[in-house]
Amino acid sequence: MRQRKPKYINEYVDRHGQPRVYLRRPGRPQLALPTPLYTQFWTAYHAAMSADEPTPMRRIKAGTVAAAVQGYYRSTEFKALARSTQEVCRNILNRFVDKHGDGPIAGIQAKHVNKPNDEMADTPSAASNFRKRLKSVMDYAVSVDLRRDNPVVAAKRVKLKNTGHRTWTEEDIATFRRRWPVGSPLRLAMELLLHTGLRRSDAVRLGWKHLTEDGFVIATKKSQGHVELCIPVHTDLARYISECPKDGLARRSLKLSMAALAARRLFLLG
Repeated sequence: MRQRKPKYINEYVDRHGQPRVYLRRPGRPQLALPTPLYTQFWTAYHAAMSADEPTPMRRIKAGTVAAAVQGYYRSTEFKALARSTQEVCRNILNRFVDKHGDGPIAGIQAKHVNKPNDEMADTPSAASNFRKRLKSVMDYAVSVDLRRDNPVVAAKRVKLKNTGHRTWTEEDIATFRRRWPVGSPLRLAMELLLHTGLRRSDAVRLGWKHLTEDGFVIATKKSQGHVELCIPVHTDLARYISECPKDGLARRSLKLSMAALAARRLFLLG
């Protein structure tokens, strides 16, 4: 007798002939489950259905900090930000809302901005990011008459002592090349950054689909209006990318390599 398929289950065979089973509840991310059905699948299915139940939606009162933040998320200014920047912004502001979301937006003063900044004194970059994101919310609140002024402007400024990364010399580049041979993901990551001048967030997206007769054609993520660039392919760079596989494996290893370079853990190891 054929067994009845569980609720919200999508079962199919992919293009490689592999069976796939996903739990797809409305409004929730899909979740991969073990195959085949009716074996160890049941344990995972019941765990997924019970452990990740949606939490009740929080009722937001007009005029509160939470309402102002939600309004800012719907604003043109927020939607104009790159998706990666939006995610960072949400993480910062949502933590602020968790603590102070029920308070009136009109009641926030400069001293209320100074307090969390002082609490983050040991992490000035985090304090600076918080101040920047909160200022955007307050600018929005002023624009829609939720308050008359922006208290962040009157709050203490965060002093950053970071001098930035020093510029690599020709000897630095030669040392890196001796340490990481042609064909390694780290070498490819460095050569892409060196020969294209792209940000990491754009360089890691480069693939065969961007390569034309004139060079790499790619729309930048963070530039205003997503500027489309055409970057000629240097003969040295052409040699480095010629052996790259035309699938997702190269991109995944390149992304990890970019992250490692950004963290400076692999700077001039040799």
